[in-house]
Amino acid sequence: MIKWGRVLLFLVVVAMLATLMTTTTTQVAGKITLGLDLQGGFEILYVVEPLEPNQKVDIELLKATARMVEKRINIGGVAEPVIETELPNRLRVKIASNEADQDKLRDLIGKPAVLTFRDEGGKTILKGSDLAPGGAAVGYDELRRPVVTLKISDPKKLENVTRENLGKHMAIYLDETMMTNPVIQNIITGGNAQISGDYTQESAQELADLLNSGAMPAKLIEKQVTSVGASLGKLALQKTINAGYVGAALIFIFMLLVYRLPGLIANIMLATFTYLSIVVLHWMDATLTLPGIAGFILSVGMAVDANIITYERIQEEIRTGKTILSAFRAGERRSLITILDGHITTLIATGVLFYFGTSSIQGFAIVLAMTIVVSLLTNVLGSRLLLGLLVRANLIKKPFWFGVKESEIGEL
Repeated sequence: MIKWGRVLLFLVVVAMLATLMTTTTTQVAGKITLGLDLQGGFEILYVVEPLEPNQKVDIELLKATARMVEKRINIGGVAEPVIETELPNRLRVKIASNEADQDKLRDLIGKPAVLTFRDEGGKTILKGSDLAPGGAAVGYDELRRPVVTLKISDPKKLENVTRENLGKHMAIYLDETMMTNPVIQNIITGGNAQISGDYTQESAQELADLLNSGAMPAKLIEKQVTSVGASLGKLALQKTINAGYVGAALIFIFMLLVYRLPGLIANIMLATFTYLSIVVLHWMDATLTLPGIAGFILSVGMAVDANIITYERIQEEIRTGKTILSAFRAGERRSLITILDGHITTLIATGVLFYFGTSSIQGFAIVLAMTIVVSLLTNVLGSRLLLGLLVRANLIKKPFWFGVKESEIGEL
């Protein structure tokens, strides 16, 4: 007897997935951030020079400077910069950003951000290194105007400085720019100071972030700035998308011809897999780059493979003469370990790539790991649930619907 409740549930699930995908895919995909190789941006070549006469420019100093440059770029809100060290003394910075951001970002990167407190004679009496970790923050004065508050790690040191300079000016400089020059009217015992000025909430936060990131460990000399066009460009990217449509169509046709009803289920879940991967990329606020697209394409192959392994096992069981339900149960059980082994070993590989790789390789690893997890949910769990609904509904009883000829049954 056909169990129409299961058939109805199958149709409702498919209808809901189809409605969700057709109504939201374009909107979600349009919100994904594109990396430098897809969006375009600019490239800056810096020469790294020592701050002190006895300082040596080596690979460790280059790496430390590169880490500080990345912090500065993050302050500017730019996604996934590419920072390459080039021996003996160069850094190449690639930033995906529109032209309006270039001057702001170049200023953030090139600024040494050396904070000093100076007395009336111009002598440095406190340095930025005296700040407590995360000691710069945004606060407000008595008129609710934004200021930058500073927390000194050793309050006693600030107390001694203010005691010695009571009634005198103590200027606060960022590099060689005087930020404020107040008169010390009281001895400061709590280790707190502030920089006041004509700040907005945004500019005050940017200055606080800059101070918290620390000073540059070396001097950066800007040698070359090059605008980088998108390596694919809008036309090439559209061609890539069109190629994806053609590839997906060929996969769908193959699955339908070879596996029939299970192939239809696989196609539904492959579309769901693609949609959910795009949604998760958006939720992660991830940046999509060419290596990321490569990771996604690889995961599509693994998703198809997971379905094929399961359906081949089911076909083998049907050929031994088992009923459709028995063959389905045995096939999904026999294939599960093989599928999990492949996915888990790939996840381990992505972990290694992420730990040891550069930013581009890490982007590839993140996208691949995310899509593997989504594939397990859709092309393993989801495919089995949908196919199980139809099999257990007793709607499909002929081997033909599973790509098996009657003449093949009993041959194994």
